[in-house]
Amino acid sequence: MSHKKHHAASKRVRVQSPHALFDAPGKEIELTAERMTYGSDAIAHDSEGKTVFVGGAVAGDRVRAKVYQDGPSFSKAITLEVLSPSPNRVASPCPYAGICGGCPWAILSRDAQLAAKRANVVDSLRRIGHFSTQEAEKLVHPCESPSDPWGYRNKIELAFSQSVGRTLVGMHGTDPSQVVKVDACPLLDSRHKGAVKSVAGALSYLASSDDLGLDRVGIRIAKNTRDIEVALWGQPGPFPRSQVAKVLGDALHPTSVVHVLSKGPAKARRVTGVEVLAGKGHWDERICGQTMSLSAPSFFQVNTAGAERLIELVLEGLEPTEDDEAMDLYCGAGTFTLPLAERCGFVSSVEAYGPAVRDLRRNLDNAGMDNVDPVGGDAGREFPETDADLIVVDPPRAGLAPDVVKKLSAQPARKIAYVSCDPATLARDLARFREIGAFEPVSVTPVDLFPQTFHVENVTILERRYAYRSQAAL
Repeated sequence: MSHKKHHAASKRVRVQSPHALFDAPGKEIELTAERMTYGSDAIAHDSEGKTVFVGGAVAGDRVRAKVYQDGPSFSKAITLEVLSPSPNRVASPCPYAGICGGCPWAILSRDAQLAAKRANVVDSLRRIGHFSTQEAEKLVHPCESPSDPWGYRNKIELAFSQSVGRTLVGMHGTDPSQVVKVDACPLLDSRHKGAVKSVAGALSYLASSDDLGLDRVGIRIAKNTRDIEVALWGQPGPFPRSQVAKVLGDALHPTSVVHVLSKGPAKARRVTGVEVLAGKGHWDERICGQTMSLSAPSFFQVNTAGAERLIELVLEGLEPTEDDEAMDLYCGAGTFTLPLAERCGFVSSVEAYGPAVRDLRRNLDNAGMDNVDPVGGDAGREFPETDADLIVVDPPRAGLAPDVVKKLSAQPARKIAYVSCDPATLARDLARFREIGAFEPVSVTPVDLFPQTFHVENVTILERRYAYRSQAAL
């Protein structure tokens, strides 16, 4: 792609967005964006030196912005006009960039995205983990890019809103109150560009005669198999099952259509059941030579190529042998358990989420693996009573509980692979490991599983510093 075509024009750029903040009261100022945050904003400083988080700007931009929140230590602003574009500003191929919330870094060049993600990891280790700048720079490798920058996602979720005479099916907007109607999402597997439009059209048609009671809709498209699943998330109640199955089947020809039932407050709903409306009722993907089956509620990395690279990095870092006993905490449906079981003598796996535990057991049965002990429960309470040689932890965004760090530090393992989706909690946990002193991080590899966003996955390898001590000694 030529430089002229790839980069945004050098003249002023008037920002167009339906964001409510454009009409909010606030003073207008000119700012120069200095660097990207671990978020959708860039950081700038006003004429008095106060930090300003600027939405809609990229590092190097000179912008006219409106301050909509002016606090004592920092302010927040939104870009109204780009006065002088950064060399790293590009024209996004997505017409909804800046309106839809799915790709907040789409206007930032690929190289600049990778550099900013690594810089954010280094910054977290320094600020939160209290590593020296020299230590952090030495630890953190260049950010890897295992997939295409667009068309890499195997899953997207659509917002669903139904009221009298009106149905909206689309992406969540940068303004949380908005649902953006889109015909296609360029982040989704490019072989199925029409999937979003097909599903949205089918559901709008169905909603014209029935109250579907849906909260959201998931579409999963496998990279290495032909599986396509549509998951309709809603609450228990009357539902036109056969009609939904037929209309969605005609629109998309999915291999599975399921209705996921949940109860509770919007931010803390729990799954109470999964109804199979059509097809096999689960989604299959092949990863690193193994086929994994997943139910709709189970987590799987949205970037299949990226997930394969995570597995490779973990195995390269741990160097498992057939004489090793391994432990896999927060194991999900078995992304790391299956390759560990192929290479180790025994694996103890722990997962708290019920649907994922069921998927894990099914995947082990399908693979014919009998050298794994799958345990359902919290990693701290169900910590395996075994002495592991190698350990993998892949916790949720909240990271590891302090008691889990202590229990891990009491293991005789020679190495731990820590897979993290949040640089801040990773840095905090690495500081806890260092405080105990049993394990020391020797490498952190950022992996860009989420191009066009600020998110970054990290694979950290920790090695034992001294001979094994019992937990009582710690």
